[in-house]
Amino acid sequence: MLSKEQEADALRLHYAEKWPIGTIARQLGVHHTSVQRVLRQGGVEANVVNPRASITDSYKPLIVEQLEKYPKLRASRLYEMAKERGYRGGADHFRKVVARFRPRRPAEAYQRLRTLPGEQGQVDWAHFGKHPVGAATRVLWAFVMVLSYSRQVYLRFFWGSAMPQFLRGHVDAFESFGGAPRVLLYDNLKSAVIERRGDAIRFNDRLLELSSHYHFEVRPVAPARGNEKGRVERAIRYVRDNFFEARPWRDIEHLNQQAAEWTTTTAGARKCPEDQTKSVAEVFVEEKPSLLRLPNDPFACDERLEVHVGKTPYVRFDLNDYSVPSEHVQRTLVAVSDLETVRIVDGQTLLATHARSWSRGEQIEEARHIEGLAARKARARRHRGFDRLAKAAPSSREFLRRAAERGSNLGSITARLCALLDATDAESLEIGLLGAMAHDRIHVGAVRQVVDEHRSKQGKPPPVGPHIAVEHRGRVVQPHALSNYDTLSEEAKNDHH
Repeated sequence: MLSKEQEADALRLHYAEKWPIGTIARQLGVHHTSVQRVLRQGGVEANVVNPRASITDSYKPLIVEQLEKYPKLRASRLYEMAKERGYRGGADHFRKVVARFRPRRPAEAYQRLRTLPGEQGQVDWAHFGKHPVGAATRVLWAFVMVLSYSRQVYLRFFWGSAMPQFLRGHVDAFESFGGAPRVLLYDNLKSAVIERRGDAIRFNDRLLELSSHYHFEVRPVAPARGNEKGRVERAIRYVRDNFFEARPWRDIEHLNQQAAEWTTTTAGARKCPEDQTKSVAEVFVEEKPSLLRLPNDPFACDERLEVHVGKTPYVRFDLNDYSVPSEHVQRTLVAVSDLETVRIVDGQTLLATHARSWSRGEQIEEARHIEGLAARKARARRHRGFDRLAKAAPSSREFLRRAAERGSNLGSITARLCALLDATDAESLEIGLLGAMAHDRIHVGAVRQVVDEHRSKQGKPPPVGPHIAVEHRGRVVQPHALSNYDTLSEEAKNDHH
């Protein structure tokens, strides 16, 4: 498409300078057909150069005949048919020729759909890429609901697009609007339509429960008819370009705070397509009384999942482990979760409540669950020490085995080795264990001696780990000024003199 300046230049160069069409096209950097179009519109009969003969000319009747019979026949198949009849040209040029003769579907006209206030809303998910969340990588999805009359937008981001998030998006959108539309349109996403064969549709049971609770009608659009919910499609494009592009955000809570502010300010201030004299926010105020009244209690959209407790008091839920009281090991419980918390229940009994983690591989626990286990099982703490030593220094397994053969107190040895590990590092402890076993000295003092020698060679100070009695652990000690000791020293000097 030529600009107005280019069109003026083309006419000037043709009339005043008598330039041919090809020269004008090269100098303006446009196609010669664009120059011909401008000259024809200006009343100039441009000289049309007869096209050169093409090797495809004799095969054009074949192309036209086959496309009339088989409009969807591939160009590659037509090319093979032409080669069997003697065509020696290239496939790319032949494909372009086929495209010129292929019958095209007539352009379809669409009628603008107008709705009454509070009558209809449109819902869809939008994908916004993968993002790191702690040690996990999760997919960021945006739940978008648009009121068809006012074009008021509700926007909220979730880590995932599963049914609990889908339901939560509806509940929060209705709370934000202060009501629900009478009809909600969906495309054929699995959260809404489980199965569809022609006009026979099987809806998601949970979505039907939601619609019964809020008294709206679930209505899917026809397959491949995205124009029927064009309002939400345009809203998603608007969100991508006007809100999300190049926007900094710390976490999903921060992103949703910005989204809520954007929908009421920037998105609400734009002109309403139904009435250009008013903003979306102003038309929404007029539409709001027409929305369905909300029930007293919001719909319960928590996720419920059966989880198994193994030999350790933890359940695995969504890539992370959550602790439960130790007396519930080897049981099947139920995890009830929302976006903020994970609750573990046994029937009607609440066993534990944890803050939900969206990372992966984390171990979320309550101290009383682990302390209760240690109180009920005296060897639990020692076993935890065994596990810690085995991970840090693999040779500790053999060291403890030899100590057990000699009748040593494994609990005491484990505690002292853990203290030595706290005072040094895993590498030093491993070297100390290997050195002690090499001289068949299976006691902690020998390990510590080898560790001291190793650290001395490296120029490091010997490990110092103060022993704190259990009853004094956790006690806060207030530091005192060292100037008091200087005063005592000066007094002692004066007394001496």
